[in-house]
Amino acid sequence: MNDVTDGRPVRTLWWVVLGSVTGLLLVVTATLVADLYDLPVLVAFGAATAGCVALPLVPVRPRLAAALQLAAVVVFAWTQPIDEGAWPLAVPVMLVLILYVGLVGLCRPWGEAVATWWASGLILILLATFDPRGRDFDAADETLVVYATNSVLVLFGAILWRQRALIRRQLADARRDVALEQAQRAVVEERTRIARELHDVVAHSMSVIHMQATSAAYRLQHVDEESRAEFGRIAAGTRTALREMRQLLSLLRDEEGERPLRPAPGLRDLDELAVSARRGGIAVALTVPDEVRDLAVPETVGVAAFRIVQESLSNVVRHAPGADTRVRVGVTERALTVEVVNDRARRARRAIEDPGRAGHGLIGMRERARQAGGTLETGPRPEGGYRVAACLPLNSEENES
Repeated sequence: MNDVTDGRPVRTLWWVVLGSVTGLLLVVTATLVADLYDLPVLVAFGAATAGCVALPLVPVRPRLAAALQLAAVVVFAWTQPIDEGAWPLAVPVMLVLILYVGLVGLCRPWGEAVATWWASGLILILLATFDPRGRDFDAADETLVVYATNSVLVLFGAILWRQRALIRRQLADARRDVALEQAQRAVVEERTRIARELHDVVAHSMSVIHMQATSAAYRLQHVDEESRAEFGRIAAGTRTALREMRQLLSLLRDEEGERPLRPAPGLRDLDELAVSARRGGIAVALTVPDEVRDLAVPETVGVAAFRIVQESLSNVVRHAPGADTRVRVGVTERALTVEVVNDRARRARRAIEDPGRAGHGLIGMRERARQAGGTLETGPRPEGGYRVAACLPLNSEENES
């Protein structure tokens, strides 16, 4: 039944129409056979009921439908009086049988439908050959030819209609697959474009910075040891950033997204991050209890915590240079808490980026927290400075949601 119709309203309409046709055929067949062929009313009604009830059973109970239809045909053929109309199929009975064959072709696989038609023809031939009332086979010739011709036309018409519906569904599936493939291709092309832009612009600029920091101690005269060490730290930080950039580019260009990368940063990397921030001129006080350091947190939570601290420290460098900053990481019964608080700036702010440029740091931190299933609070402090607080659930189910 599901192969014929799509959607609940259409199936309901199908059953209403088929039930109405079945009831009408039952009344008409029983009445005509009893009246025109002199069959007992009880026999005519019973056989007509079996043959007509078989029709709505074709989609859901095909074997029961075949048994009922066979029983109806046999009863009508064996009880029909001699020389009373077409035999072995009375005209009303023939119409019901042809309709049954058509429904099988419409609702069942084509091989099963052809086998049903062939079996019905064979049964009629056997009935005409071994008639218990001794009627001659020649009396059934015309009836068998009429049935075979009309039923085969109806059968193949139903099969073609069914195949048409199947082909339409296959075409719809193919169009959906093509649309999905085009969408995936667009995503790959966009990732490749982003990777190309990152490589051509950002990676090139960082390479120039690395080259300048590396050669500065040799190009500039009277460079003291502290400045030389600072240039070395700049070059080392640039190399690390370039390495991470190359890994990001590899991931963007990898269509399968399965290229092996370095382990994602987490809570154990906060010490190194704090050291790097101190080298950049930020007085960072990091507080991470031992039970938190040894805590096995989901990867999404660890990465989110690290990136939130990293972006918060970057914001201090850009907006509050020299400000004392405190980073606290704690754990409650169900969540990891991250708080980054900085005081007022101690030095005048110097523009690192173009004025008026829209920042994406807070947006990125909120996205990180939301991806981990947590929340993020940000805002200025009444006494001056800024506060960033994140709450990241440790429950894996919440993280997946």
